[in-house]
Amino acid sequence: MKIACGTDIIEIDRIKQNIENLGDKFLSKIYTKQEIEYCESKKVQKYQSYAARFAVKEAAFKAISFKLKDKYQICWKDIETVVNAQGKPELKIIGLDLNDIESMDVSISHCKDYAIANVTMLLK
Repeated sequence: MKIACGTDIIEIDRIKQNIENLGDKFLSKIYTKQEIEYCESKKVQKYQSYAARFAVKEAAFKAISFKLKDKYQICWKDIETVVNAQGKPELKIIGLDLNDIESMDVSISHCKDYAIANVTMLLK
């Protein structure tokens, strides 16, 4: 077995500025409808949630990059963060053959200024 992992950290203010300056153009390019609904439900902490999901997308891209012929094989919305019944974030990746991935795990954290994500994949 092999392990693939990716980590990303982002400034929350950078995501906030993109959302405030570009609005729906930015949101619809980066986030799925479900991600937008989740983040908007967080009210005061919505920018932390958006930044965390952005970090997940970057971390997941790094973890699966070994499978990609080029960086344009997938887009931002092909990687989605969902929350399971226990409130734990899970990863959905669309458009790639994931048969060689036995399991995936995602961890997210954020504070006032930064959001960080770690994606780990156990390969068969």
